[in-house]
Amino acid sequence: MPPCNNFSTLPPVSPRRRELRLARAGSLRYHFRPLVAPPARSPVFVVSGTQDRFGEFRLDVCPPEFLEGVGMIEVQGVSKSYGITKALDQVSFSVDRNRVLGFLGPNGAGKSTAMKIITTYLSPDEGTVKIEGQDVTADPLAARRRIGYLPEAAPLYDDMRVRDYLEFVAQARGLTGDDLSRRLDWVHDRTHVRSVLYKKVNELSKGYRQRVGLAQALVHNPDVLILDEPTSGLDPRQIIGIRNLIRELAETKTVIFSSHILAEISAVTDRIVIINGGKIVADGHAEDLRGSAMRENRYRVQFSQDGAAAADALRAIAGVSSVVADPEIANTWLVRSPLATDLRRPVNELARSHGWDLLELAPQRPTLEEAFIELTAGRAH
Repeated sequence: MPPCNNFSTLPPVSPRRRELRLARAGSLRYHFRPLVAPPARSPVFVVSGTQDRFGEFRLDVCPPEFLEGVGMIEVQGVSKSYGITKALDQVSFSVDRNRVLGFLGPNGAGKSTAMKIITTYLSPDEGTVKIEGQDVTADPLAARRRIGYLPEAAPLYDDMRVRDYLEFVAQARGLTGDDLSRRLDWVHDRTHVRSVLYKKVNELSKGYRQRVGLAQALVHNPDVLILDEPTSGLDPRQIIGIRNLIRELAETKTVIFSSHILAEISAVTDRIVIINGGKIVADGHAEDLRGSAMRENRYRVQFSQDGAAAADALRAIAGVSSVVADPEIANTWLVRSPLATDLRRPVNELARSHGWDLLELAPQRPTLEEAFIELTAGRAH
């Protein structure tokens, strides 16, 4: 944690006074109470660590007040133009530690530009990006050490064998000796590239190229992962494997995950940000976004009564705008009304007055796909 790692004189800590506050798979947090509190500092220090299955353990020492209100990634007022084209316009969002953020938008919306700015491949025209409180433009190399990045086009050297390429990337990241061997073994297994280690990159299928790209993003065990279309070109079984890996990584890492497959985003992410025309147009959980995209009420209605009589009776209810039969299920209709008109009571009364059994009356929310189309239609706001 860069804001509070620079303590040259921490007081002695008694192991007997160490109390375990949090323990879960892959993540540990301890509170240490020093025997003598340093001046003007809290007497309790938070020591956070991450430990992988090979026993690698990283500690960060920090007074608790430094942690309060600081997200792992904070993007504030970021703008970027290419000539007269404004790719990003005052974009702001944050991601907490150990969370997965889904980043959605149509082609050309600004997703890749935002990711390149977070990873310091590009500089913003205005605004700031911070990794755990530290501005990435102040020390780009320090930021890159904490970030693993898989761009949309994986950065691979076609004339290298997969094994040599990943070893080269790991060494460039500063890994040596046993640490190098352990991390390479881990990424070989977790990204399922062991079977192609001795093939040249230019001999790989698109799916394997993508997996090797993911391996290079993970090899140095970063705190932050930025993944731009990580499942592009993978088959369904491989996609499920990458989903499971992202969920596992989120126990100890912060992930920004971009994809055009909306079901994939909702299955993996804690929160979704939608960008359109360089601006954030929506930010929230998948269910919240589906609700915000509602422009009318929709109800799924099923009666025991068959035929046109039930449909005509539904159309006669005040406020009903349309009644459409379900082509697959008998005696079932999708009934629409304006948002201000709640049809649940009138439909119940209709069934009771005709002596029909009301088998189903369920409000229907837009799908995530429908919400995406609605929220990205027209001009961003």
